[in-house]
Amino acid sequence: MREAVLVLEDGRTFRGEAYGAVGTTVGEAVFATGMTGYQETLTDPSYAGQVVVMTAPHVGNTGVNDEDDESRRMWVAGFVVRDPARRPANWRATGSLDDELAAQGVVGISGIDTRALTRHIRERGAMRVGITSERGDRDALLARVQAAPRMEGADLAPGVSTTEPYVVPAEGEKRFTIAALDLGIKTATPRHLAALGVETHVLPATATAADLLAAGPDGVFLSNGPGDPAAAGYAVEAVRGVLEARRPLFGICFGNQILGRALGLGTYKLRFGHRGLNQPVLDRVSGTVRVTSHNHGFAVDAPLDRPTGTPHGAVEVSHVGLNDDVVEGLRCLEVPAFSVQFHPEAAAGPHDAAPLFQRFVDLMAAHRDDGEAVGPPPVVEHTTGEKA
Repeated sequence: MREAVLVLEDGRTFRGEAYGAVGTTVGEAVFATGMTGYQETLTDPSYAGQVVVMTAPHVGNTGVNDEDDESRRMWVAGFVVRDPARRPANWRATGSLDDELAAQGVVGISGIDTRALTRHIRERGAMRVGITSERGDRDALLARVQAAPRMEGADLAPGVSTTEPYVVPAEGEKRFTIAALDLGIKTATPRHLAALGVETHVLPATATAADLLAAGPDGVFLSNGPGDPAAAGYAVEAVRGVLEARRPLFGICFGNQILGRALGLGTYKLRFGHRGLNQPVLDRVSGTVRVTSHNHGFAVDAPLDRPTGTPHGAVEVSHVGLNDDVVEGLRCLEVPAFSVQFHPEAAAGPHDAAPLFQRFVDLMAAHRDDGEAVGPPPVVEHTTGEKA
C-alpha cells in the first residue's frame, strides 16, 4: 500500500495509507459523527473546503450507488477514515467508495487513529490540515498548510451553487411556487417540498431580491451551504429585500446564518462545529426535542432569554442546541420568516425535523389566505413517516 501522511497546522502528524485519489490536498479539518450516510456527507456542498474525519471506525461497507448523491459531485477537500471496507456488501452498491473517491479526485488517508485526531480537534479547535500520498517533505506540507486560507472570511457559496436557474416540479397537484436561493442546496430539499405540492425554482447564490421575487413566488427558501456567512453580503442584501416585501421565508443551516445577518444579528466561528446525524435540539416553539442532522462551523449570535429588536421587527431564538446552547433557529415575530441551523431534509437521517417543511407550507398558506398576514409562523405539529 502507498503511504500517506496527515499534518495539522499545529504540527501534529499522523501516518497511514493512501485512500482514494493519490495526491496532496489542504483544507479545514472537521469531524463528522454519523455512523451512516458517508455518501451524503461527501456530496453535501456544505463540506466544500473541508477535510472530513469520520469518527465511525468502519467506512465504505455499503459502497456507493447512483441514488444517494446530494449534488452533482463530491465536494470535500479530503477524507479521513480509520478502517475502510475491503469490498462493499450492499445490494444497492454500484461501486466501491475507494474507487469513487479516486475517480472524483478526492485525496484521503486511512489506517490512522481517528479517535485521537478527533480528540485533538475537540481540544484545539478546527484547524487547517494537509494530506499527501505523494513523496514529499513533511515540513514542506506543514508550510503549505500554514499558508492556506482559513475558513473565516471564505466566500464559498458561489462556487458550489448552480450557474443557471432550474425548476423542480411539484408531485401531483401544484399548491405553491417558491424561489430557492442555492447557497449549496442538496437534492433532498426540493424533493421534500415537491412531495408537499411545492414547485421549486432554484436560483444561483448571487441572485438578488428582485430575481427571487420576479415570478411572484408564494415563498422564498434559503439553502444550506459552505463558508463564512460574513463573507456572503450579496445573500444578506437579497434576504433583506425579501423581508421588506414580507414574503414568507424559510432558511436552513447557512440560510439560518444569512437570515440572522439580514436581521442585523452577528455570526461567529464555533470552536469545532456540529457535524453528524445525532445532534439534540430543543424546539422551543413546540416544546419538543428533535435529534437532528448538522453540518456547520458558524453560528448566529442572539440572546436566548428574550426577543431581539431588529429593523424588521422582533425576532426570537426558536431552537437551541442541547449540547452547548448554540442558537439553532430563529423565528421572526412581525414578518413571516423563520429558520433552523440543522437539516430537516436529513439524508441519510434522522427525520425528526422533517415537519418543518410542512410548517413552511402552513406559513405560505396563511399568508395567501390573509393577504398581508404578518407575524410568526403557525405552530402545527405534523407527523411524517417519509424518508429523505
